[in-house]
Amino acid sequence: MATGVVCDDAVAHTFEDFKLQRGDFKGVTYITYKLNDKKDKIIVDMIGEKGASYDDFIGSLGEEECRYAVVDAPVTTDDGRETSKLIFISFIPDTAKIKMKMVYAGSKETLKSALVGIGIVINANDFGDLDYESCIKPLVLKFA
Repeated sequence: MATGVVCDDAVAHTFEDFKLQRGDFKGVTYITYKLNDKKDKIIVDMIGEKGASYDDFIGSLGEEECRYAVVDAPVTTDDGRETSKLIFISFIPDTAKIKMKMVYAGSKETLKSALVGIGIVINANDFGDLDYESCIKPLVLKFA
């Protein structure tokens, strides 16, 4: 669905540094994205602090605000290896305003196409969809 929304140039640059854990992004575990005030461009909303946990990421999300995010999710595989996977999360809560839900849902592919290297995509409508143990970890382990 075409919404006319485009990605800010900084989106791809910050994602590449995050993905490769280079420069100021070494140790950063998540980045959130949002629409600008004009609702015509996807911009970087927040860069998680170095060493921030998954719970810190969840705490950064508002209950009624739509957001996109890229999270570096660490897991231990069944054979004991420590690994992590990049997850793209589209958080569009059921409690958000209808217009915002439509714009965010329709603009998701624009952002995904700018973030080269994402393999796991999660569409979340509430915080239950983002539970680490029951939703995120099993999905990451499928690709580990």
